[in-house]
Amino acid sequence: MNNPYIGRFAPSPSGPLHDGSLVAAMASFLDARAHHGKWLLRIEDIDTPRVVEGADLAIMQQLQTLGMHWDGEVIWQSQRLARYEECFQALIARGLVYGCSCTRKEIADSAIALGLHENGQYPYPGTCRHGTNKPPRAWRLIMPDKEVTFEDRWLGRQTQNPQHAIGDIIIKRADGLFAYQLVVVIDDMDQGVTDIVRGQDLLDSTQRQLCLYDYLYQSGLSHHHQPQGNTTVAPYHFSLQHSYPRYMHVPLILDEQGRKLSKQNHAPAISTANALASLEKAWVALGFERFSSQNIEDFWQQAITKWAKRFLNIK
Repeated sequence: MNNPYIGRFAPSPSGPLHDGSLVAAMASFLDARAHHGKWLLRIEDIDTPRVVEGADLAIMQQLQTLGMHWDGEVIWQSQRLARYEECFQALIARGLVYGCSCTRKEIADSAIALGLHENGQYPYPGTCRHGTNKPPRAWRLIMPDKEVTFEDRWLGRQTQNPQHAIGDIIIKRADGLFAYQLVVVIDDMDQGVTDIVRGQDLLDSTQRQLCLYDYLYQSGLSHHHQPQGNTTVAPYHFSLQHSYPRYMHVPLILDEQGRKLSKQNHAPAISTANALASLEKAWVALGFERFSSQNIEDFWQQAITKWAKRFLNIK
């Protein structure tokens, strides 16, 4: 990795930080500071029906109270719609996007009929890829039918064929909103993010996001990439020949029912009244042994050193 380290934390403002989101925030913050890099904050408010008014400011206040100070200006996805539309139109122009009129039930029925149903997943079988007589409900991006592999810094080598695992993915929803999978890649690419540290619930999204990186690079849409020669390629071309972020997917905190702690499951907000205790709880959840610290500043100094020893091989 030749570029200076740039990491990020990108919470959704659907409520304040809880113990689960603090674990992901802590891991990304520690990794950035251990690398002497930048740690950016991005508010992922693209899914407007789930946004809770004031939650973004509450999250920012929580981070500050916990001693997690970000670098540079905060970015809100809701302020970047023109950029997302630019990339969306470019992907359409290259024949990579098509309208889909299928309902969830139709997709599930088709997947079951084709024997594609596995572990609660219903991969989209490409029903509308060659056209539909109904008005489109959403817009899908063609996924390559080949194995995509990356090295996860926590879990090791990960391989998935995105076409088999999920099928062509939605990048613009029926309600007109751009999908998370599209905007997160555009944001990371535009901000020059070199390392993504996040929860293991997003592990399965990584290969499809790598495919999006590839398509956007080939379309000359990266602010950090100068395309060479003719960028018009066949719709199914996929190469992974460019520079991509490194990934680390950290463990999740589960509730008593074995579900991921989330705002939808009414996970309580972390306590900033006893910030040090909240930090220590998240640290242990990441698999480290508890240690004694005098205050928040002392906690971070020790934690960064311990993180560097484990993940950067610093003695």
